[in-house]
Amino acid sequence: MYVFAFLFALWYVKKASKEGKINLNDEQIDSFFLWLTIALIVGARLFAVFFWDFSYYAQHPFEVFEFWKGGLSFHGGLVAMFLTAFWLCKKHNISFLHLADIFIVPLALGQAFGRIGNFINGELYGIPTLLPWGVNFYNELDAVGNFVFRHPSQLYEMLYDVVIFSVLWRLKDKKLKKGFLFGLFLVLYAVFRTLTEFIRAPEGMIGSLTISQAFNIPMFVVGLWLLRRR
Repeated sequence: MYVFAFLFALWYVKKASKEGKINLNDEQIDSFFLWLTIALIVGARLFAVFFWDFSYYAQHPFEVFEFWKGGLSFHGGLVAMFLTAFWLCKKHNISFLHLADIFIVPLALGQAFGRIGNFINGELYGIPTLLPWGVNFYNELDAVGNFVFRHPSQLYEMLYDVVIFSVLWRLKDKKLKKGFLFGLFLVLYAVFRTLTEFIRAPEGMIGSLTISQAFNIPMFVVGLWLLRRR
């Protein structure tokens, strides 16, 4: 799923370059993607290690490097990618907000691919439900031996990622100020993710909020600030 997301994003950005929307040649784009992919994996992994299950990884430190077993956080990947992008923009004298507006469109769909991967892996599922589309993961049974069906929250998240992507896709050719699309993504994602957290099996809490809900707050504030400013 990550490969599908990477290939779509690479196609989209190179297409934007050919249309004159961004002043980068193919070699520079390839270099950007190399750095951003490394940042995505490292940031997503470190965030998951330190915020989701630090006690486990403290006892099994070598498993920190086994990212293929799962444990990649969207928030950590996003922060690492945009810190890296900010550095690259400074290096190549490119507007960070303009680059963010270009990259955020395929990233939204890439996140949908990632959620499909989560569903296939049977991870990040929801709380138990009696709804007819509930899914039984790993033949889970309750105390009396009945199958437990859970919200397929990965698919709910996939659907709202597609919605966000569709909105950004519709707006991408409009004459908008730099940073508007990026800000809109941050606001929409923070709202949708906060809502789905109520039916997702909690993996960690900060007070009365899940870890993701807590990190969605600054994400929403930054996005709203960008929208108001733009």
